[in-house]
This record gives sequence, C-alpha cells and structure tokens, in this order.
Amino acid sequence: MAPNNSVAITIQKPNNSFSKAKSLESSVFFEKQKAASPKQFTWVLLLKVNRIFACLSWLPMAFRKRIALSDMSDEEPRNRGKLYRFIKAFLMLSIVALGVEVIAHYKKWNLNLVHHQPWEVQGLVRWSYMAWLSFRVDYIAPVAIFLSKFCIVLFLIQSLDRLVLCLGCFWIKFKKVKPRIEPDAYDVEDPSSFPMVLLQIPMCNEREVYEQAIAAACQMDWPRDRLLIQVLDDSDDIVLQNLIQDEISAWNQKGINIIYRHRLIRTGYKAGNLKSAMGCEYVKDYEFVAIFDADFTPNPDFLKLTVPHFKGNPELGLVQARWSFVNKDENLLTRLQNINLCFHFEVEQQVNGVFLNFFGFNGTAGVWRIKALEESGGWLERTTVEDMDIAVRAHLNGWKFIFLNDVKALCELPESYETYKKQQHRWHSGPMQLFRLCLPAILTSKISIFKKANLIFLFFLLRKLILPFYSFTLFCIILPLTMFIPEAELPLWVICYVPIFMSFLNILPSPKSFPFLVPYLLFENTMSVTKFNAMVSGLFQLGSSYEWVVTKKTGRSSESDLLAFAERESSNDEKILRRNSESGLESLSKLKEQEVAAPPKKKKKNGIYRKELALAFLLLTASARSFLSEHGVHFYFLLFQGLSFLVVGLDLIGEQIS
Repeated sequence: MAPNNSVAITIQKPNNSFSKAKSLESSVFFEKQKAASPKQFTWVLLLKVNRIFACLSWLPMAFRKRIALSDMSDEEPRNRGKLYRFIKAFLMLSIVALGVEVIAHYKKWNLNLVHHQPWEVQGLVRWSYMAWLSFRVDYIAPVAIFLSKFCIVLFLIQSLDRLVLCLGCFWIKFKKVKPRIEPDAYDVEDPSSFPMVLLQIPMCNEREVYEQAIAAACQMDWPRDRLLIQVLDDSDDIVLQNLIQDEISAWNQKGINIIYRHRLIRTGYKAGNLKSAMGCEYVKDYEFVAIFDADFTPNPDFLKLTVPHFKGNPELGLVQARWSFVNKDENLLTRLQNINLCFHFEVEQQVNGVFLNFFGFNGTAGVWRIKALEESGGWLERTTVEDMDIAVRAHLNGWKFIFLNDVKALCELPESYETYKKQQHRWHSGPMQLFRLCLPAILTSKISIFKKANLIFLFFLLRKLILPFYSFTLFCIILPLTMFIPEAELPLWVICYVPIFMSFLNILPSPKSFPFLVPYLLFENTMSVTKFNAMVSGLFQLGSSYEWVVTKKTGRSSESDLLAFAERESSNDEKILRRNSESGLESLSKLKEQEVAAPPKKKKKNGIYRKELALAFLLLTASARSFLSEHGVHFYFLLFQGLSFLVVGLDLIGEQIS
C-alpha cells in the first residue's frame, strides 16, 4: 500500500469516502499522476535547464584551465605578429556582424531588401542595417566577388596540375615503367669492380636515434674497403659526443671504416655540416656519396639497389629512394602525414622523375655523384632547404635524376603537432627564399624554355606559392567572409565536390587511409595557416625564414628490425661488448652523474596556438551566420572546419603530453 501522506488533501471539509477513493486511485496510478502533473513536469524541465547551464558555465572554466596549464613558450612573439592581429580583427568584426544579423533575423527584417531607402526605415539599428546592406552591395560585394573568383581560378589550376600528376602515375603503373639496372653492373666475385662510396650521417643532438643510424650504416652490404662512413656530429652535448665516439669505436673494432667528425662552430646548419665534410682531402678518392639523416635506417642492400643505376649513365647525378615510416599508425597526426608523403613520393616524385628527370632532392635516402655536386657549386648555406637548392642547381647544369619508388628507407614521422608545425614552417619558407635567389640563374641558364617554365611556374610558383596561398585565403578567409556577404557566396562544388575529389586522389597511394578522407581534408585546410605564414616569411625574407629547428625524434624501431638486428648480432662470431671501453664507461658515469645532479624536469604541457584558435572562433562565428541563412553544406563545412582548428589550436592532435 502506498502511504497516505503521498496524496495532498486540499479540501477544507474532507469526505472520508472520497479521501479513501482518492488514496486508492493514487496508489494504483501514482506514476501516471506524476507524469501528468504540470507542476512536477515544470520542475523537471527547470532541473534539466539548470544542468545545461551548469555545463555551459563549466566550459569557460575548463577552457581557461586548459590555457593556464598549457605551454605557450613555444609560440614566440613573432608568431603573434601581423597575421595574428589581422585574424583577430577579422574575428571581432565577424562577431559584431553576427550580432546584427541575429537581431535582423529575429526581427524578421527583409535581408534581401537592398534598394530600400534607409531614411524611410524606422529605428536607428534597422536604419544602420539597411545602410550597411546598400554599402555592402555597392562597394564590398564586388571586391569580395573578384577575390573569390581569383582564388577559385588558382584552385582549379592547382587541382588540374594534381589531376595530371595522378594520370601520369596511372600511366606509369599501367605501362610498368621503372628504372632498370644492368644485370652485370658489378662483379660480385670481384670487390674491386665496385665504386668507392662515401656514406654520410649528419646529426645534431640526436640522442634517441644515433645508435640505430650508425648500426644501419655499418651493416650496409658493400665491400668494406670500398665504403667509408662519416658521422657528421654537430652536437653541443659533450656526454653525447662521447657516447657517439664510443659507438663508432665499437664498429671500428669490427673492421668497419667509420670516422667521427665534429664541428666546433655550427654554421650553416646541415648545409654547413655537409660542406665541411666534403672539403676533406680523402673525398677525392670517392665517386659517390650517400646521405642519411639520423632517424633513417636503410636496409643492408640499399647501395646495391641504387648505385648500379649510375653504371653506363654518365649524365645521372642523383638517385633518390622513397621513405617508409615506422610510426605511421602511431596517432591521427602521423596517419595524416603518411597520406601526404605517400602522395608526394609515389605521384609527384615518381612522375617528375620519369617525365622530366628532375625533382626536389629530399635531403636524405639519396645517392649523389660527387662530380655532379662539385660542378653545381656544392652545398651552400644560403637557405634552410639546402637539398632543394643543390637539386635546382644540378638541374640547371644538365644533370638527370632518377626516383626509385621500390627502394625504401625506414624513418619516423613527427608525433607531436609542435614538432610537425616547425618542420612544415621550414619546408614552406625555404622554397620561397630559394626562389628569390635562383630566379636570375634560371632565366640565364642554358636549359630549354620548357624546363625553365616547369621550374618557375610549376615547381616554385604553383606548388610552393599558390597552393598555400589559395588554401588559406579561400577556405579560411573568403569562405567565412561570404557568410556575411551573400552576393559573393562560393558555389557548392568549390567547398565540397572538388576538394573531396582531390582528397580522394591524394589518398589513392595509401589506400588503407580511406577512413581518414574527411579528417585529412579538414587538417590540410587547418595547416594552411602555418604554410601561408611560412611562405610569406620566405618570400619577403623575414627573420623566421632563416630558422632551423632540428625535428624531434623518438627513436622508434619496428619489432621486426629489432629482432633481425639481434639475430645478426648473436650470429656474429666476432661479437664484442659495446660499452666496455674506458671512454664508454666514463661517458655513462658522467651521464648518470648529470641525471642525479640535475633538478627533476618539469613535464612539458601541450601548447596553445593563438592563430589557430582565432581562426577556429572565426569559422564557428561564420557557421552560426550560415545556420541563420540555412545554407546547409556551407554550415557543416564551416562548423567542422572550425572544430578542426579548435582541436589543433588546443594541441589535442598528435602526441599527448600530460
């Protein structure tokens, strides 16, 4: 039985029979009465609303806490310069415009009433709004329409270029075109028939990867007396220098020709390091030089798959191998990088190599003819893309390049957004800096007009300047702007159909990445702000274009590589213990003393990137305006693109550091 006090009696003179009936009815239909009670239903609604407001009030507190706990030291004042101020001003204007549009929407003003005379409208706010409509149609809309059409033309030209590259790649696959090696290039029984090869490993403070890089080079399948390994160390850590020297000493005891070079003054970064090494007297005895960055672990047969291509081809100056990534599935950031780089190698590099015999040297996993380097002027320290610099100069001197898509060198991708952003800034500022320096030499060179046009218009302008320019301007500035200027609204195929189709083409070389089609499209637009900023700094010779930040390594190796390495070590009869020398023990003791004496390191916190956050709020503001106008696809694109910028701005992509 339900308790009697569960029913509230409101009759002044209660009737006993009526009260009993009421009580019985309430006991049977208690739940129905509860649901049907307007008063109780109102309380439930108020409770729900209270919870919603509690969540909304928690979001700003959580956001402020996220910013307070984040590391902003990585974003220097230069990054908060003119571009950031422009985006912030644009954001403020958009918020004000959105407020006016919301008022106009709920007041049911005629948003299309452009030719109405403002002085005939009652009310100051509405009068101002109608005046703004007239001013917008007469002065702002034509400029916005011109800019949008200009960027759409650039977008279509770049898309056509990418489509042509993909068709060229399909033709190569269909015809099975690939560089061939002469079967009897070198006599395996006669080591003296093998050419002299110099293998260089430039590094700087590469504590995580130096050991595996040296081990991979020392296990190269090439006659020992025909191979010399140079470890070019620019490290400023004395303990690390001793550890590297000890590692080299261990391999020397195994009969490997490997030497250690250290520069006291690190001028010219990697270019200066390579230039210094090539100035050694003994280099004149070698015909080819192979270059590997410290995080690369090539297979032992790398030289046997690349160097024979030079035999009988005196005009060949460079053989470039493809990169393969050990950590491509580590997180979302590495998966998206893998999509980009797979397209770069399999489509861009391979097609340019087959049809033009030219492409940009990737700085590592390549073999150069030393004569080609010397005749092209050697390594220069004038840009941060010394690899592209030497490739362009060699091309102007008539040397040909070959790209081997089937030969891969294992390396790793940046796992944190901070590292990836710095890498992309260097990769996109250097080409524009180089373009300014190389343009006179290109125009006065003796190569054909077709090759000059390819270098200027395709290699530099279209793929290095126009791509980041239109990507940032069209999708991050003009698109949100058109939400407040409907006359310049972008057609659906510009923001949806063509970008999805081009992203589909980008993913073809890495078919396992198809589930990441939409995240890839959004992330590429998000990275456009970094690439655009880098392009401008390189084009106008700003200070940040000369910066070189060594990409942070983690030292990851695949399990199969580790097992194979252990198996080779155990089967070696002349195996020695690597850390037995006095220098090794001394270095290890110094390292332990340093770790004990040093104060505990503070755990690094994820960063806050203000330009990305400002663009996030700008796009979300434009999406709110699009929602009022019921734009559909425009709204969803702006919403998800804004959320993408928000995730990146809060450093929630890639390696998570607590």
